[in-house]
Formats: sequence, C-alpha cells, structure tokens
Amino acid sequence: MRLPLRLPIGRLTPEEFDRLLDEGDRRTGTLLYRPSCETCVACEALRVPVGRFQLTRSQRRVLRRNDGGLRVERHRPSYTEAHLTLYNRHAQERGLSLREQPATAADYRFFLVDSCVETWELRYYAQDRLVAVSVVDVGRRAASSVYHYFDPDESWRSLGVYSVLKEVELCATLGLEWYYLGLYVEACRHLNYKAAYFPHQRRIGGIWQEFHDSALHPVPDEAPPAGRR
Repeated sequence: MRLPLRLPIGRLTPEEFDRLLDEGDRRTGTLLYRPSCETCVACEALRVPVGRFQLTRSQRRVLRRNDGGLRVERHRPSYTEAHLTLYNRHAQERGLSLREQPATAADYRFFLVDSCVETWELRYYAQDRLVAVSVVDVGRRAASSVYHYFDPDESWRSLGVYSVLKEVELCATLGLEWYYLGLYVEACRHLNYKAAYFPHQRRIGGIWQEFHDSALHPVPDEAPPAGRR
C-alpha cells in the first residue's frame, strides 16, 4: 500500500476538511494521506449517510449490551499513562502492532493527540475504568473516525461495533451529514467490517457509489476491528 503523506500549510477550516474527506483523504497526526498505488485500487474510502443509517438486529444487541454498563465522555484528545497502556495492550495482544517495541508517549501524541483539524476523543468507562478510546475528526458537514482501541479483556462487549454506533450518534447530535469510517478493503478482515453499516457509500474510481443490500456484501457486523485507517 502506497500512502504518501502531505503536510498542510496550516490548520484546516471545517469546510476545507469536508472537501478533503469527499476527495478520499485521511488524517494521521498533523499529516494528510490517501491511497496512491499505480497498479492497485483495492482501498476504497467509505462513508455512512448519518440521517439514513439503519441499525441491524446484531447492532441493536451491541447497544443493549453496553448502554447500561458503560459511560461515554467526550474530551479533546490528550495523553495519559492510562491511554498509552491501553493503546499498547490493544496493539500487542491483538497482533496489530507493526513495532518491535511498544509505542512511546511521543509516538502516541504524534498519532492521536496532534491534529490539523477539530478533533475529539470519546472515552469509554466501565465504572471508573477506561476500557476504550476513539478519536474523531469533525468538519462542517462530516466527521471522520481516526482510530479506536480497547481493552482486549473486554472483547465480549464488541466495543469496536459499539464505538461506531456511538460515533454515528455523535454525528446525529452535531447535525452532521456524513460519517467517514476510513478505508475499506474487501480482502482484509481488519478493514472489510466497515461494509456492515448500511446504507454506505464507497469511493470507487473517484466516484461515490452507494450500497444498500448486506446480502450482496456479507460481512459479519460484529467482526473485530483493528482500528480505523
């Protein structure tokens, strides 16, 4: 996968960010990127129309399983030792880390605290224990899910699915039109779970195409996500 990075000349306005999302951009730290492979078009940006999103039975079960037992708070992104410990556990215990060594405080701040757009952090607590964190970028008409990680011991909760549903809920609360869920790759189980949210649109050949029927794209809607990309 070829993902050339670009550094904006300054902080992006909400309108500028909406336009870049519509063109397929993603953000990591203060940098922007989009897939740019000469011979491969497997990566497709995926977005959900917030006002038309429809829950599946399985997704309703995930909400019922967690709404009574978890507290969700919205904050500006920040770094704490608890964040870093949870982030490294999620990466290492789920086999997602590309590093030989655990991420450092500087690594974490660069990836999930520094930003060039308006960014929020959703923290999920079981009583007073931090069990998951999501980072979400917000424009004028759209929001983009940047990354999500959770306590591997809490996998029974389907926190990856739950976080998507709570982020869609946040978009509705903010009056946003689109929720961008990152890159979809049909052959990758860590990325194809995103097609379980309907209706959705995928950017194919530079054009947004809409998908409605889960029977045509059967993806388990409780597939364990690796974090949004």
